[in-house]
Amino acid sequence: MSKYSLRDTKKKKKVYDFLTWFAPRLILLVLAAGLLTRILLLFIPPTVIGFSFLQWVKIFTIGPLNDLAFAILSLAPAALIYLLLNDAKYRKVPGWILLGLLAALTVYAFLPKNIFVEYGSVVPLIARIVSLLLLAGFALRFFLPGIRKGWCKAGLIALTGIYTFLFLLNILSECTFWYEFGVRYNFIAVDYLVYTNEVIGNIFESYPILPMFLGILVATLLVWRPLFGRHDLSEAGNGGALNAGVRLIVYAFLFAASVGWLHFSYRNLQSRNTFATELQCNGCWNFLEAYSSSTLEYDRFYEMLPEEEVRAQKLALCAQRPDGTQAVRDSLAPIRKNIVLITVESLSADFLTAYGNTEGITPNLDTLMERSLVFDRLYATGNRSVRGLEALTLCIPPSAGESLIKRPDNADLFSTGKVLRQAGYRTAFIYGGDSYFDNMRTYFEGNGYEILDKGGFDKEKITFANIWGTCDEDSFREALGWCDARAAEGTPFHAQVFTISNHRPYTYPDGRITYDGEKMSRQAAVKYTDYAIGQFLHEASSRPWFKETVFVVVADHCASSAGKTSIPVDKYHIPALIYAPGFIAPGRVEKLCSQIDLMPTLFSLLHFSYDSAFYGQDVLAPDFHERAFMATYQDLGFLQDDILTVLSPVGRVLQFDVSETAPWVHTETLRETPAPAQRHEAQVFYQSVNLKY
Repeated sequence: MSKYSLRDTKKKKKVYDFLTWFAPRLILLVLAAGLLTRILLLFIPPTVIGFSFLQWVKIFTIGPLNDLAFAILSLAPAALIYLLLNDAKYRKVPGWILLGLLAALTVYAFLPKNIFVEYGSVVPLIARIVSLLLLAGFALRFFLPGIRKGWCKAGLIALTGIYTFLFLLNILSECTFWYEFGVRYNFIAVDYLVYTNEVIGNIFESYPILPMFLGILVATLLVWRPLFGRHDLSEAGNGGALNAGVRLIVYAFLFAASVGWLHFSYRNLQSRNTFATELQCNGCWNFLEAYSSSTLEYDRFYEMLPEEEVRAQKLALCAQRPDGTQAVRDSLAPIRKNIVLITVESLSADFLTAYGNTEGITPNLDTLMERSLVFDRLYATGNRSVRGLEALTLCIPPSAGESLIKRPDNADLFSTGKVLRQAGYRTAFIYGGDSYFDNMRTYFEGNGYEILDKGGFDKEKITFANIWGTCDEDSFREALGWCDARAAEGTPFHAQVFTISNHRPYTYPDGRITYDGEKMSRQAAVKYTDYAIGQFLHEASSRPWFKETVFVVVADHCASSAGKTSIPVDKYHIPALIYAPGFIAPGRVEKLCSQIDLMPTLFSLLHFSYDSAFYGQDVLAPDFHERAFMATYQDLGFLQDDILTVLSPVGRVLQFDVSETAPWVHTETLRETPAPAQRHEAQVFYQSVNLKY
């Protein structure tokens, strides 16, 4: 137990065993921060409060247990420092050994090739700074014994302050993340840690960072003082080798138990209401789960069917031959029209007037829909850009875990680009940001696309940019130039243009649009992107290649995917249209379909004949099998006949009845009786695609 000097009550109490003193105070801090975070998240959009009594109980019982377990995990750095709180390391032999090891680590950190450089981003700089500080700090204490006690005291004070600051900062961070995505930390947060330049810049452009950090610093001082500031740490140590050993053994046991509990809770104690599940979780543990499971071993985590049965059913459902390809044949000669595929960032269907919006923020797209072939019931496969890009290029259902775009060995796949290049097309991916983000450059280059991103744009012509990249007008201007060059060569071309402006921080050039609400808002950014698309099509209409071009406009995903269930159907509904005046007649397609079906349908309209490995099919074919795929990172959804089947890890399968309660508004009710046909088909599709790729 901790020992305190009580000779003078006016003086600070002395601490002689750091871990015994620090652990209960940190646990109290984490539990209080967790409770405050849950209460705040209850009142932050898009939370919908409608929990059952049991769900309320789980939120405020399992939730604190999860926080307690994570508090024990978070003690690990303090426990490591605790192990070193003695002077044994300064003795001659161990001291010189430690000094040599720290010097070697510092030299390694500065080598041109090391593990930190391979990780990229700011990691190499951080590694160099930390290694230098560790080396300098130990050298000073080794050669100047008189500073050791003061150094230790200052270091432990700093440690308690850092812990306090980080857990208070996490409250703000979780609330901000929840407001944006409606969930605790997930794969998006992991990506944000990797792409630090864009993300940090985005944060600085989107939020009043200085006032926020000043507020956190003030709160840190107010919390730190009563918890940690009333004790003297000048004599803090580890209570001797025997005591330290016992405490560390006990801590190791608690650490292992906490990991087991958190993993069990995360996998097995979910509620049917997604908001309730997220509220009972610990956000930091969710982050670690997401970091460690970017790919999920499908045969380990999901309910499996016999392999031969899956293979046979998949061939039948996709009308494929034994080699896994479908012989797509047309009696007419192919029409090699140019194809411009505009993939719009975060464009939910409900931003458009046709799907219930009354703000008038998409006047150009609203007009374009009247002149196009529109797919009214088309759904996105996921809630990230890489999912949309994957669906539009590979035409396959989503994989469990991370998109194929972000996985290794994703080159030379059967893609829409490959089909077009075999037909004599030039293909390009055009993006106003840095295409290294989300591994897009590696993926598109590896699959034969030319890359034209911000780094290749004419810098003198860039009119506006934020941390994510250039405004959509600049991207479309570059796209026009690329198309002009290909047309001059007499080569049919396919340009996939990925917009960027409808992304936080929602900034765009002045003077382009009028918007009565907040300028830096999602709705204003949607209106600007709509303006940029209108300008692009207007300028393209003056080009000689316009009449020989098909324009496809489709969203990559919706603006938000948060809802009461893990896969709220409305939050996957996206606009999709094909515009080709004088070639493709305007109309409305009411069939339920998926993002993966859009390009195979276009290829059919162009009378292409090819051997297809796509799962996507021609929506306009009389025998088209209506269904839609939609997924999170773990939950794989399959919508058919108004029944949503959701496959989840640990072999969990849930089914929901989907009913339309108002135009384009749906509710999902847990189905009491199973629908075996839909369940079986969902398993066939997802098992086959996940094991194939």
